[in-house]
Amino acid sequence: MSFRRTRAMARKELLHIVRDPLSLGMALAVPLMMLLLFGYALSLDVDRIKTLVRDDSRTPLSADLISRFEGSRFFQIIREPDVAIQDAIDRGDVLLGLEIPFDFAERLERGETATVQLIVDGSDSNTASIALGYGRTVVNAFSLERRLRAVEQRGAGRPAAALDARIRVWYNPELKSRNYIVPGLIAVILMIIAALLTSLTISREYELGTLELLLSTPLRPAEIVLGKMTAYFLLGAVDALVCVLVGVGIFGVPLRGSILQLAVVTAVFMFGSLCWGLLISAAARSQMLAYQIGILSSFLPAFLLSGFVYSIENMPVVVQAITHIVPARYFVALLKGIFLKGVSVWDLWPDVLFLVAYAVLVFVGATRQLTRKLA
Repeated sequence: MSFRRTRAMARKELLHIVRDPLSLGMALAVPLMMLLLFGYALSLDVDRIKTLVRDDSRTPLSADLISRFEGSRFFQIIREPDVAIQDAIDRGDVLLGLEIPFDFAERLERGETATVQLIVDGSDSNTASIALGYGRTVVNAFSLERRLRAVEQRGAGRPAAALDARIRVWYNPELKSRNYIVPGLIAVILMIIAALLTSLTISREYELGTLELLLSTPLRPAEIVLGKMTAYFLLGAVDALVCVLVGVGIFGVPLRGSILQLAVVTAVFMFGSLCWGLLISAAARSQMLAYQIGILSSFLPAFLLSGFVYSIENMPVVVQAITHIVPARYFVALLKGIFLKGVSVWDLWPDVLFLVAYAVLVFVGATRQLTRKLA
């Protein structure tokens, strides 16, 4: 392999990129737009839940319970006594309904068990279960306080708690879903951009007939692959830098790990993703086919099977097995470890080892596929 020929091939691809300012601008702007769009729009936080209250009791005790909901950031109380809870949920105006019966205060004052009803829209099961959990927490806290007051009024004194639970949340103490989403989103964007950048290169030359000119040169397939990959690697490195700066600077995601280690694992992942695009481009006979395969093999696995949004542990066993061949899964784990936990790549060496093996395997595959195509 000749470094001189590889450098010449890389220079040719760089000139091709620079001479197409529209494509260059899109390659740099699309990752930024995707990160901003998904970063702001995609959120797993459930707060400001629109809650319609129907208070048939209209007593200080019922008002105290309602004030608990109003004092929580998770609920947005709507008071419309003439509107039925079911009608409001059917129209999609509210997600949760709180109904307090007329005998609510009377039962509490007599020491009996009073009931309240929480009605939740279950069409979105995940959001509904979270909203119901928040509502139960507020009601249970109110119930516990009433019980303690009743015990004190009987002269028994305030009982000591049987268990003192002290909760500590590591790595994301504010429980912001943005800190969880943005690192995974960087992996998804880089996978898509890297695969699409190189998936059209060889197929384009095949359609234009310029691939035949490569046959008359002393270039070897490995030199062609490395030369093309090097040019787009520089462009991908800029995209990766922009994504990291936006994630840390705009979204406030903490970067607790080593920047050098982050750069190394990103480079390994980019190398494998670019070579995957070249493998697709070498195997396809048209740019349209290469583009379609590039989209299907990069976006869908990276978005759905990487653990970026959907927990792999909750997937069916067969799908969990499939995720083991998705490189974005390992890169997402590395990004979250470096960003949020500040761990070293040596602690996550199996993920790094897979990315290295994947990059080598795909590079060899692209080289052999190009050899068959040139032959």
